[in-house]
Amino acid sequence: MPMDDHEFAFHLADAEHPISGHKNVPHVLISGGGLGGLMLALLLEKAGISYLILERAKEVKPLGAVMALSSGVLGIFEQLHLLEGLKGVSKPINDFKFFSNELKSIGHLKGKEEKDQTGYERLVFARPELYDLLLAKIPAEKIHLSKKVVAMIQDEDAVAVRCQDKSVYVADLLVGADGAYSGVRQSLYNRLEKDKLLPECDKRSLNKGYFCLVGTTDRLDAARFPQLREMYSDASLMISDNSPHSWSTFSVPGDRVCWNLVIQLTAKESEEEQFRNSEWGPEANESLIRSVAHFKTPYGTLGELINATPKDTVSRVFLEDMLYQTWHHNRTVLIGDGKHLNGLNYISLWETAWLAG
Repeated sequence: MPMDDHEFAFHLADAEHPISGHKNVPHVLISGGGLGGLMLALLLEKAGISYLILERAKEVKPLGAVMALSSGVLGIFEQLHLLEGLKGVSKPINDFKFFSNELKSIGHLKGKEEKDQTGYERLVFARPELYDLLLAKIPAEKIHLSKKVVAMIQDEDAVAVRCQDKSVYVADLLVGADGAYSGVRQSLYNRLEKDKLLPECDKRSLNKGYFCLVGTTDRLDAARFPQLREMYSDASLMISDNSPHSWSTFSVPGDRVCWNLVIQLTAKESEEEQFRNSEWGPEANESLIRSVAHFKTPYGTLGELINATPKDTVSRVFLEDMLYQTWHHNRTVLIGDGKHLNGLNYISLWETAWLAG
């Protein structure tokens, strides 16, 4: 439950990071050390704005599979001197093939010369490598682990959060970058609903979504799959014609393949999956893997790709489609999946650039 006003006033005096009214530089709390939180931290670092990241995990362990970034955000990477590092772990993509579940061609999307139009090529890479790239730029003392935010409150002068371990932090601005099941959002919405300020559209249940299984293989045999050595990423999407499954493969540097499986769920299935697994993390699901192991890909079966992937890096996640209307109030703002859930987008880096100014 959110702290009441009395608790808020009491903790302001003893908080680990109190603010004083005469400070010239604002202090920002970022709840969540995922991609959005790290990117915002780098922008604040560049702007000379004080910040602290509160990450709920006990250790930093990036998971996930393929990501793609294009001209909409690559300019930000260039300004932060991250673009060359990103290119080193990426492949450009200019071609996307569509297949049936029997690997029969059903479509072909040939991208235009994006670089000629925007100055940047669309880049494809394994998500953990982007995470490592960003994390390496953040001073270690500015990330506090095992700090799950469970409550927040704000007034005209400050915003405070309480973590699960009872610690309290105070700042000028709170950014909820803590994912689809954001504790910041839940606490903020509880407060807004109590004050009759939360619109009805933000009270809806989250019961429509997708189940995903994702991973990145170890090095594969380039003699067997010569497309691994191509300069551009070999990208394919397979769509089942008799089930709610789709799966894709993308080649990335190191003769590796990022793969993912997506299952569109009914409302009832979504509700059940929501309580079973609601965030990134390795979780054994042998029954599911057995049921999809025979699915065909340009790199053998999906089962072969899963077997070529380190088991502790295979992730399952429940993704929901929903857009919240309320994404900021007073000194609190939500970014990334904290404010919108989208089964096809895992991060909105442009939001963090806008927020940091």
